[in-house]
Amino acid sequence: MATISFGGLGNGLDFGQVVDQLVKISRLPIDRLNEKKATLNSKSTDYATLSTKLASLQSASDAIRLPSNFDRSSVSVSDSTVLSASGSSSATPGSYTVRVTQLAQSHQLTNTAAKAVAATTTDIVSGASGTFTFRVGSGSDQTITLGASATIEDLQTAINDLGAGAVASLVNTGTEASPAYRLVLTASSTGASSGITVVADSTDLDLLNASGTGGTDTLQAAQDAIIVVGDPLLNPLTFQRSSNTITDAIAGVTLALSKTTGAGTISVNVSRDTAAVKTSIKALATAYSEVVKFINERNTYDIATKEGGIFFNEPTVRGVLSQLRNALSSSVSGLTTYTSVGEVGFKTERDGTVTIDEAKLDAALSSNYSAVKSLFINQAGSTGVAQLMTNAVDVLDDIEAGAVTLRKGSLTDQISDLTDDIAKKEDLLSQYEERLRRQYAALDGLLGRLQSQSGFLQANSSLKQ
Repeated sequence: MATISFGGLGNGLDFGQVVDQLVKISRLPIDRLNEKKATLNSKSTDYATLSTKLASLQSASDAIRLPSNFDRSSVSVSDSTVLSASGSSSATPGSYTVRVTQLAQSHQLTNTAAKAVAATTTDIVSGASGTFTFRVGSGSDQTITLGASATIEDLQTAINDLGAGAVASLVNTGTEASPAYRLVLTASSTGASSGITVVADSTDLDLLNASGTGGTDTLQAAQDAIIVVGDPLLNPLTFQRSSNTITDAIAGVTLALSKTTGAGTISVNVSRDTAAVKTSIKALATAYSEVVKFINERNTYDIATKEGGIFFNEPTVRGVLSQLRNALSSSVSGLTTYTSVGEVGFKTERDGTVTIDEAKLDAALSSNYSAVKSLFINQAGSTGVAQLMTNAVDVLDDIEAGAVTLRKGSLTDQISDLTDDIAKKEDLLSQYEERLRRQYAALDGLLGRLQSQSGFLQANSSLKQ
């Protein structure tokens, strides 16, 4: 809009201020719409946060709604230098005696000291070409063809490039002044079945001892791990495995072996991890209370100002509280020992949040763990509290038909409509302001001319006198 100025205050009226005041009055409906939009934006933001908190609540309920969530194991070892152990949901509580008689090893061999070379760049092929063939375990033969000037370093690189279950390295078994490099082959896997066999060797390293002074030195034998589980004086079980990680000696327990015990034994103790389960139960109560507190803080009413919080008079949030409260306080059918969370320490406070009597929960977990488990998990014949809570959040936050989702969509639509309406009214107000300025500019000009004529007439009148 072009700037329209007024001729001054010679007529005694400031038309610029008049226009500004008229525009300001006309802007009041737009200001009210902007205030409404700001409120809707805040409400939309808070509903988005509520959805996030509901998702956290559902995650907490999901963490204790399956049997496997309760079948957690805590495993301790009497000597952690011998092995470490971890348990799965299928581990059976008990104490197990374990003896580690042998660790699994990777086969490792090298050419003899007599066939060491003085430098990594030393030619190890006497003729026009050479070959080196090996295999790992029962695998296929791996053949490397070397040129006339191939070095021990070339052979190392060629073996490693194959990726055939063995790794080659070079070691200097001499001194810095007088090096003696040897090729070391190490099987990539442990176990007796992963031994390295040199099938053919026409290099000067002579690992097959064609010269009578060559051959191999075994640095480490290919061997399996061997453990004995049970009292050695009775009828223990012996397990021989190719790896030092053994998963099937004790049901549901993984053993990672570090060293042997000799003739001695260690104990592996498996117990229920009630502490982890308790933490998960408390997390459910906390996530529930977080939702309630968030809503409560926004569902207030100030009697003095007669203004409500952002969620005041919102049917959707009342529905949220009702759904969640029903899910948590429901009596689970088909159970006898514990049928509601109140019986295991849950307590609803006056503001609707939940606290837990930890002593009561500890006693329930200690005296009747399976009954606590049945109260929360989903199983044939009964829908546990955790599943009820998960279902409640699904209903509220469903991507298509959830009450919270629909409310968020409605707010988005209202904000969009208001944005369009405000833009239209701003455009109309701009046009109105321009019309006013043109009209008052014309009036200002007219008054200026009238004042000029009046002054002229008064001047002539005084001259005639």
